[in-house]
Amino acid sequence: MWLFTRYGFYSVACASKADGTIDTASLMIRARSFDHLKNLQARFPALASTEILVWPNRDYRYRIIVPKSAWALVVTELAEEQEWSNFKNETAHHQGSEGSAYVHALHEVWDVMNRFQANSARKRKPV
Repeated sequence: MWLFTRYGFYSVACASKADGTIDTASLMIRARSFDHLKNLQARFPALASTEILVWPNRDYRYRIIVPKSAWALVVTELAEEQEWSNFKNETAHHQGSEGSAYVHALHEVWDVMNRFQANSARKRKPV
């Protein structure tokens, strides 16, 4: 799952057990920015003591590993704090000038998905 929040962008996937099999009870919260994970830890005290792992040769360099139940509580709180009608504007306000590259990336993602929608609509037969 990809999750874009006002705190940052996260890719969430099951962690692996020591034997290499998938651990469905633990999740890797992965980020491309160390600061995005620090933002998440600052907002959610339950994650604050979780070590940020740095794996330079991986697709997502930064990650924390948490129980799935802990992540479910974080996602619930993210949904409950929703009080804005425009995500990109809220993120720009929340991130300030330090987060301008992230906000720019959000606009690019919006544009890609807008083109996806347009292409999907053209392929759909009229009802």
